[in-house]
Amino acid sequence: MGSAWKQLPDDLSDPARRLTEELRAVKDATGLSLSELAARTHYSRASWERWLNGKRVITAQALEALVGAVDCDGPKLRALWELTAAEGATSGDPAPTDAAETAETAGAAEESDGPDRDPGADVEAATTATDGAPADSSPADSTGADVLGADGTGTGSTPELTSVPAPDRARTVERPTGPVLGRSMALIAASVVAVLLLALAGMRYFSGADEDTVGPTAATVLPPTSTTPVDSASPSTSPPAVPANPAPAVPACQALGCAHKDPKAAGCGGDARTLLTTNIGKVVIYLRYSQKCQAAWAAITEGQPGDQATITTSAGESETALIHWGYDNYSQMVNAGDPSAVLQVCGKQAQPDGASCTSSISDLARVVANTPIPVGPASPPAAAGDPAPAPTPSS
Repeated sequence: MGSAWKQLPDDLSDPARRLTEELRAVKDATGLSLSELAARTHYSRASWERWLNGKRVITAQALEALVGAVDCDGPKLRALWELTAAEGATSGDPAPTDAAETAETAGAAEESDGPDRDPGADVEAATTATDGAPADSSPADSTGADVLGADGTGTGSTPELTSVPAPDRARTVERPTGPVLGRSMALIAASVVAVLLLALAGMRYFSGADEDTVGPTAATVLPPTSTTPVDSASPSTSPPAVPANPAPAVPACQALGCAHKDPKAAGCGGDARTLLTTNIGKVVIYLRYSQKCQAAWAAITEGQPGDQATITTSAGESETALIHWGYDNYSQMVNAGDPSAVLQVCGKQAQPDGASCTSSISDLARVVANTPIPVGPASPPAAAGDPAPAPTPSS
């Protein structure tokens, strides 16, 4: 059964009256209440009360929302709305917009108070009040407009009523809700969490967190060292030393592929050992070798700018380590993959003038087998004529 609608205003134009009657017919056909209609279209209950009672002309946006939300004759409603808008333009009234409707809704929030009722439900409230029955469950509409008579003719003798808001019900303005609002709140929350995590990570990074601030761990605790000399003949009780730079599992090059490349950049310094050394005054020159890379190079320490050391092979290859600044340097690599290759390093001192060479290595495999990879800091070799340990320059 349709709702008992209020009589439409007398000054309502004919197109607007036809549009309003069609809207009322759509609502009656769907059986939706005002609150359900508002929830489906995302327009407030108060706005629908005004549109269905002819107080305002529905906006084009709200009409499209209604067409999309319920089963109705959309083309007919749009045609009636265009006729109403054209009539308003002729009389100087602007076409209704959502912005104007929003302002109207905010200024008339009282119209959305009270329980969910159809616009024509005032008839039942008025009849109940005149019969002496309690009327607190159906308060009258707050608009103060004329209501239908009990016989539905619009000419009834029911006295005009004004709104009496329920004292125990808070006044609220319904706001559109939907999945867009939920997604926005979720995005805001996720952004806040991400910013907090980044801030915490930055504080930890810039606070210089290391072993001194976060305490030692199993990876950073070092065994105690003893300064007491230990007899080389007695078995050692201290843990074996670990090379500072362990050799890479797979070298970047080998033999001829390492020729004329930087030993450090190629990863050949991890297992490097010094096969021969000699002195030129206080300058020390080295013949360095990597078994994994099967390559060799020259190194020079305790020198000065202009001093140099050159490695040569029996195949005619050579590379030079020249000190440009500081006191040491090393050369690029030469191919030492041929077991029969002969290697030698010769050095030259700029000031005072001097030169010297290491002995030649012709049995490379034997020398390598008898020369372990040194561990610990490098040290210059002994003076000429003394047994020379195998020092370890930076490369």
